[in-house]
Amino acid sequence: QVQVVEAGGGLVQPGGSLRLSCTVSGIAFSVYRMGWYRQAPGKQRELVATITGDASADYADSVKGRFAISRDNAKKTVYLQMNSLKLEDTAVYYCNAALSTFGYWGQGTQVTVSS
Repeated sequence: QVQVVEAGGGLVQPGGSLRLSCTVSGIAFSVYRMGWYRQAPGKQRELVATITGDASADYADSVKGRFAISRDNAKKTVYLQMNSLKLEDTAVYYCNAALSTFGYWGQGTQVTVSS
């Protein structure tokens, strides 16, 4: 059975930092493209960042230079380091493990940026 478990969300002030983690079990993690997505209230889910098995990363324009995605294949974990957080980064952040045309989602972790 595949499990995708996010952790690390919370409340942070503008300009602060958070580090999300996502641990996956039940799949050959290293061949999966891992991604972080987010969904703010009343908005559609959007891509934040992705990273391939060989650590090639891509980012949404809104987070470039502030967020960094990384992975540890031995630990079957992907991370999202979020710096210089803004109010508009407030959302539920979801981890996704994708291979070809299918994928697996975590339950999400809430990130709230507020003063």
